[in-house]
Amino acid sequence: MMTENRPVYAGAGEAQASRHSSGSPALTPAVSLRGIRKTFGSHQALRGVDLDLFPGECLGLVGDNAAGKSTLTKIISGTYLPDDGTISLNGEEVKFSRPADARDRHIEMVFQDLSLCDHVDVVGNLFLGREITRGPFLDRQRMLAEARKMLDALEIRIPRLSAKVEKLSGGQRQAIAIARAASFNPKVLIMDEPTSALAVAEVEAVLSLINRVKATGVSVVLITHRLQDLFRVCDRIAVMYEGTKVAERDIGKTNLEDLVKLIVGEKDIDRLHRTQQGLTDIGFPE
Repeated sequence: MMTENRPVYAGAGEAQASRHSSGSPALTPAVSLRGIRKTFGSHQALRGVDLDLFPGECLGLVGDNAAGKSTLTKIISGTYLPDDGTISLNGEEVKFSRPADARDRHIEMVFQDLSLCDHVDVVGNLFLGREITRGPFLDRQRMLAEARKMLDALEIRIPRLSAKVEKLSGGQRQAIAIARAASFNPKVLIMDEPTSALAVAEVEAVLSLINRVKATGVSVVLITHRLQDLFRVCDRIAVMYEGTKVAERDIGKTNLEDLVKLIVGEKDIDRLHRTQQGLTDIGFPE
Protein backbone atom coordinates (compact mmCIF):
# COMPACT_ATOMS: atom_id res chain seq x y z
CA MET A 1 0.00 0.00 0.00
CA MET A 2 1.39 3.39 -0.94
CA THR A 3 1.58 6.03 1.76
CA GLU A 4 1.83 9.79 1.89
CA ASN A 5 5.58 9.42 1.23
CA ARG A 6 4.82 8.33 -2.32
CA PRO A 7 7.20 10.36 -4.55
CA VAL A 8 5.78 13.17 -6.63
CA TYR A 9 5.95 12.31 -10.32
CA ALA A 10 8.14 14.26 -12.68
CA GLY A 11 6.26 17.21 -14.02
CA ALA A 12 4.47 18.09 -10.81
CA GLY A 13 4.41 21.84 -10.53
CA GLU A 14 5.62 22.33 -14.11
CA ALA A 15 2.57 24.46 -14.87
CA GLN A 16 3.46 26.97 -12.17
CA ALA A 17 7.08 26.99 -13.25
CA SER A 18 6.11 27.76 -16.83
CA ARG A 19 4.19 30.78 -15.64
CA HIS A 20 7.35 32.33 -14.23
CA SER A 21 9.99 31.24 -16.74
CA SER A 22 9.41 34.05 -19.23
CA GLY A 23 10.47 36.78 -16.82
CA SER A 24 6.98 38.28 -16.77
CA PRO A 25 5.39 39.20 -13.44
CA ALA A 26 4.13 36.17 -11.54
CA LEU A 27 0.38 35.68 -11.51
CA THR A 28 -1.23 35.75 -8.08
CA PRO A 29 -3.38 32.63 -7.69
CA ALA A 30 -7.11 33.15 -7.33
CA VAL A 31 -6.95 30.34 -4.75
CA SER A 32 -3.82 29.07 -3.03
CA LEU A 33 -3.84 26.10 -0.65
CA ARG A 34 -0.84 25.26 1.50
CA GLY A 35 -0.40 22.24 3.75
CA ILE A 36 -4.08 21.31 3.83
CA ARG A 37 -4.77 18.37 6.12
CA LYS A 38 -8.06 16.72 7.08
CA THR A 39 -8.74 13.62 9.16
CA PHE A 40 -12.02 11.79 9.72
CA GLY A 41 -11.54 9.52 12.72
CA SER A 42 -8.50 7.39 11.91
CA HIS A 43 -8.69 8.12 8.17
CA GLN A 44 -6.32 10.76 6.80
CA ALA A 45 -8.34 12.20 3.93
CA LEU A 46 -5.83 14.95 3.08
CA ARG A 47 -2.13 14.85 3.91
CA GLY A 48 -0.63 18.28 3.43
CA VAL A 49 -1.95 19.33 0.03
CA ASP A 50 -0.54 22.37 -1.81
CA LEU A 51 -2.56 23.60 -4.79
CA ASP A 52 -2.95 26.80 -6.82
CA LEU A 53 -5.85 27.86 -9.03
CA PHE A 54 -5.16 30.80 -11.32
CA PRO A 55 -7.61 33.44 -12.58
CA GLY A 56 -9.68 32.36 -15.57
CA GLU A 57 -8.30 28.83 -15.84
CA CYS A 58 -9.99 25.45 -15.62
CA LEU A 59 -8.16 23.02 -13.34
CA GLY A 60 -9.05 19.35 -13.61
CA LEU A 61 -8.88 17.51 -10.28
CA VAL A 62 -8.63 13.75 -10.77
CA GLY A 63 -7.88 10.64 -8.79
CA ASP A 64 -9.32 7.28 -7.86
CA ASN A 65 -12.11 6.90 -5.30
CA ALA A 66 -11.10 8.17 -1.83
CA ALA A 67 -8.17 10.11 -3.29
CA GLY A 68 -9.30 13.27 -1.49
CA LYS A 69 -10.78 15.27 -4.38
CA SER A 70 -14.19 15.93 -2.88
CA THR A 71 -12.78 16.61 0.58
CA LEU A 72 -10.39 19.19 -0.86
CA THR A 73 -13.08 21.02 -2.82
CA LYS A 74 -15.43 20.96 0.17
CA ILE A 75 -12.71 22.71 2.17
CA ILE A 76 -12.38 25.36 -0.56
CA SER A 77 -16.16 25.83 -0.54
CA GLY A 78 -16.42 26.05 3.26
CA THR A 79 -18.30 22.78 3.79
CA TYR A 80 -15.40 21.26 5.77
CA LEU A 81 -12.86 23.00 7.99
CA PRO A 82 -9.22 21.95 7.47
CA ASP A 83 -7.40 20.51 10.48
CA ASP A 84 -4.25 22.30 9.36
CA GLY A 85 -3.02 24.48 6.51
CA THR A 86 -3.97 27.79 4.94
CA ILE A 87 -6.31 29.08 2.23
CA SER A 88 -5.50 32.32 0.42
CA LEU A 89 -7.65 34.20 -2.10
CA ASN A 90 -5.74 36.56 -4.38
CA GLY A 91 -2.88 36.59 -1.89
CA GLU A 92 -5.04 37.22 1.20
CA GLU A 93 -5.27 34.45 3.79
CA VAL A 94 -8.86 33.60 4.69
CA LYS A 95 -10.70 31.24 7.03
CA PHE A 96 -14.10 29.74 6.28
CA SER A 97 -16.30 28.37 9.04
CA ARG A 98 -19.33 27.64 6.84
CA PRO A 99 -20.31 27.58 3.14
CA ALA A 100 -21.80 31.07 3.39
CA ASP A 101 -18.33 32.44 4.18
CA ALA A 102 -16.99 31.00 0.92
CA ARG A 103 -19.98 32.28 -1.05
CA ASP A 104 -19.39 35.74 0.42
CA ARG A 105 -15.95 35.53 -1.21
CA HIS A 106 -17.52 34.51 -4.54
CA ILE A 107 -16.79 30.78 -4.39
CA GLU A 108 -19.63 28.58 -5.66
CA MET A 109 -19.89 24.80 -5.91
CA VAL A 110 -22.16 22.64 -8.06
CA PHE A 111 -22.46 19.35 -6.20
CA GLN A 112 -22.91 16.01 -7.94
CA ASP A 113 -26.52 15.78 -6.70
CA LEU A 114 -27.12 19.32 -8.12
CA SER A 115 -29.21 20.40 -5.07
CA LEU A 116 -32.23 21.24 -7.23
CA CYS A 117 -35.87 21.16 -6.08
CA ASP A 118 -37.58 18.71 -8.43
CA HIS A 119 -41.11 19.98 -7.84
CA VAL A 120 -40.18 23.64 -8.42
CA ASP A 121 -40.00 25.17 -11.89
CA VAL A 122 -36.87 26.43 -13.64
CA VAL A 123 -37.34 30.04 -12.54
CA GLY A 124 -37.94 29.02 -8.94
CA ASN A 125 -34.77 26.95 -8.86
CA LEU A 126 -32.67 29.74 -10.35
CA PHE A 127 -33.86 32.18 -7.67
CA LEU A 128 -34.15 29.73 -4.78
CA GLY A 129 -33.32 31.58 -1.57
CA ARG A 130 -33.04 34.98 -3.24
CA GLU A 131 -36.49 35.46 -4.70
CA ILE A 132 -37.40 38.87 -6.13
CA THR A 133 -40.40 40.42 -4.41
CA ARG A 134 -42.71 43.34 -4.92
CA GLY A 135 -44.08 44.23 -1.52
CA PRO A 136 -45.17 40.99 0.18
CA PHE A 137 -45.52 39.09 -3.12
CA LEU A 138 -43.13 37.32 -5.47
CA ASP A 139 -42.42 39.36 -8.59
CA ARG A 140 -42.78 36.43 -10.98
CA GLN A 141 -42.69 38.60 -14.09
CA ARG A 142 -39.35 40.13 -13.19
CA MET A 143 -37.94 36.77 -12.10
CA LEU A 144 -38.97 35.27 -15.44
CA ALA A 145 -37.32 38.11 -17.36
CA GLU A 146 -34.12 37.85 -15.31
CA ALA A 147 -34.07 34.07 -15.73
CA ARG A 148 -34.27 34.42 -19.51
CA LYS A 149 -31.37 36.89 -19.48
CA MET A 150 -29.36 34.58 -17.24
CA LEU A 151 -29.85 31.55 -19.49
CA ASP A 152 -29.41 33.49 -22.74
CA ALA A 153 -26.07 34.86 -21.52
CA LEU A 154 -24.78 31.28 -21.20
CA GLU A 155 -26.57 30.10 -24.36
CA ILE A 156 -28.69 27.64 -22.38
CA ARG A 157 -31.86 26.61 -24.18
CA ILE A 158 -34.79 25.59 -21.97
CA PRO A 159 -38.06 25.78 -23.97
CA ARG A 160 -40.41 26.28 -20.99
CA LEU A 161 -39.11 28.04 -17.91
CA SER A 162 -42.38 27.18 -16.15
CA ALA A 163 -41.56 23.46 -16.45
CA LYS A 164 -40.87 21.55 -13.26
CA VAL A 165 -37.21 20.57 -12.99
CA GLU A 166 -38.18 16.92 -12.59
CA LYS A 167 -39.40 17.00 -16.20
CA LEU A 168 -36.04 18.13 -17.60
CA SER A 169 -33.30 15.96 -19.05
CA GLY A 170 -30.11 15.29 -17.13
CA GLY A 171 -28.19 17.77 -19.26
CA GLN A 172 -30.82 20.48 -18.78
CA ARG A 173 -30.80 19.93 -15.01
CA GLN A 174 -27.02 20.21 -14.96
CA ALA A 175 -27.23 23.41 -17.01
CA ILE A 176 -29.72 24.90 -14.54
CA ALA A 177 -27.42 24.09 -11.60
CA ILE A 178 -24.43 25.67 -13.36
CA ALA A 179 -26.44 28.73 -14.41
CA ARG A 180 -27.66 29.24 -10.84
CA ALA A 181 -24.10 29.11 -9.50
CA ALA A 182 -22.82 31.39 -12.29
CA SER A 183 -25.55 33.94 -11.57
CA PHE A 184 -23.97 34.72 -8.20
CA ASN A 185 -21.01 36.30 -10.06
CA PRO A 186 -18.50 33.75 -8.78
CA LYS A 187 -14.77 34.18 -9.07
CA VAL A 188 -14.31 30.45 -8.46
CA LEU A 189 -16.74 27.73 -9.59
CA ILE A 190 -16.25 24.12 -8.49
CA MET A 191 -18.05 21.35 -10.38
CA ASP A 192 -18.26 17.79 -9.08
CA GLU A 193 -18.80 15.20 -11.86
CA PRO A 194 -20.98 17.45 -14.06
CA THR A 195 -21.04 15.01 -17.00
CA SER A 196 -21.67 11.76 -15.14
CA ALA A 197 -24.67 9.72 -16.36
CA LEU A 198 -25.35 12.05 -19.30
CA ALA A 199 -25.95 11.10 -22.92
CA VAL A 200 -23.25 12.02 -25.44
CA ALA A 201 -25.09 15.08 -26.77
CA GLU A 202 -25.72 16.33 -23.24
CA VAL A 203 -22.05 15.86 -22.32
CA GLU A 204 -21.10 18.03 -25.29
CA ALA A 205 -23.57 20.72 -24.21
CA VAL A 206 -22.28 20.77 -20.62
CA LEU A 207 -18.63 20.94 -21.72
CA SER A 208 -19.45 23.84 -24.03
CA LEU A 209 -21.21 25.55 -21.13
CA ILE A 210 -18.13 25.12 -18.92
CA ASN A 211 -16.01 26.76 -21.61
CA ARG A 212 -18.43 29.68 -21.82
CA VAL A 213 -18.34 30.15 -18.05
CA LYS A 214 -14.53 30.05 -18.12
CA ALA A 215 -14.51 32.63 -20.93
CA THR A 216 -16.16 35.13 -18.57
CA GLY A 217 -13.03 35.05 -16.39
CA VAL A 218 -14.29 32.58 -13.78
CA SER A 219 -11.73 30.13 -12.37
CA VAL A 220 -13.13 26.60 -12.63
CA VAL A 221 -12.27 23.42 -10.73
CA LEU A 222 -13.57 20.29 -12.46
CA ILE A 223 -13.77 16.90 -10.75
CA THR A 224 -14.43 14.10 -13.21
CA HIS A 225 -13.77 10.42 -13.85
CA ARG A 226 -14.35 11.00 -17.57
CA LEU A 227 -10.74 11.77 -18.36
CA GLN A 228 -11.44 12.56 -22.00
CA ASP A 229 -13.53 15.55 -20.88
CA LEU A 230 -10.45 17.17 -19.34
CA PHE A 231 -8.93 17.74 -22.77
CA ARG A 232 -12.00 19.70 -23.86
CA VAL A 233 -12.08 22.28 -21.09
CA CYS A 234 -9.03 22.18 -18.79
CA ASP A 235 -5.79 24.16 -18.86
CA ARG A 236 -4.09 22.11 -16.14
CA ILE A 237 -4.69 18.86 -14.31
CA ALA A 238 -3.84 17.97 -10.70
CA VAL A 239 -3.74 14.30 -9.71
CA MET A 240 -4.65 13.14 -6.20
CA TYR A 241 -3.69 9.82 -4.61
CA GLU A 242 -4.57 8.75 -1.05
CA GLY A 243 -4.90 12.32 0.20
CA THR A 244 -1.83 13.75 -1.51
CA LYS A 245 -1.32 15.70 -4.72
CA VAL A 246 1.12 13.53 -6.64
CA ALA A 247 1.35 15.37 -9.94
CA GLU A 248 0.33 18.35 -12.04
CA ARG A 249 0.27 18.55 -15.81
CA ASP A 250 -0.32 21.27 -18.37
CA ILE A 251 -3.05 19.92 -20.64
CA GLY A 252 -0.83 20.15 -23.72
CA LYS A 253 1.91 18.07 -22.09
CA THR A 254 -0.02 14.95 -21.17
CA ASN A 255 -2.32 12.30 -22.60
CA LEU A 256 -4.87 9.79 -21.36
CA GLU A 257 -2.43 6.97 -20.65
CA ASP A 258 -0.10 9.30 -18.75
CA LEU A 259 -3.00 10.38 -16.54
CA VAL A 260 -4.09 6.80 -15.87
CA LYS A 261 -0.55 5.88 -14.77
CA LEU A 262 -0.53 8.84 -12.41
CA ILE A 263 -3.94 7.96 -10.99
CA VAL A 264 -3.49 4.23 -10.39
CA GLY A 265 0.29 3.83 -10.31
CA GLU A 266 2.60 2.03 -12.70
CA LYS A 267 2.04 -1.36 -11.05
CA ASP A 268 -1.67 -1.38 -11.92
CA ILE A 269 -1.58 -0.11 -15.50
CA ASP A 270 -0.91 -3.57 -17.02
CA ARG A 271 -3.81 -5.05 -15.04
CA LEU A 272 -6.11 -2.37 -16.40
CA HIS A 273 -5.01 -3.11 -19.95
CA ARG A 274 -5.90 -6.78 -19.42
CA THR A 275 -9.45 -6.20 -18.17
CA GLN A 276 -12.33 -6.73 -20.53
CA GLN A 277 -13.32 -3.06 -20.37
CA GLY A 278 -9.74 -1.91 -20.63
CA LEU A 279 -9.29 1.68 -19.59
CA THR A 280 -12.99 2.59 -19.79
CA ASP A 281 -13.24 1.97 -16.03
CA ILE A 282 -11.54 5.28 -15.33
CA GLY A 283 -12.55 7.38 -18.23
CA PHE A 284 -11.14 6.15 -21.51
CA PRO A 285 -13.61 5.80 -24.37
CA GLU A 286 -14.29 2.21 -25.37
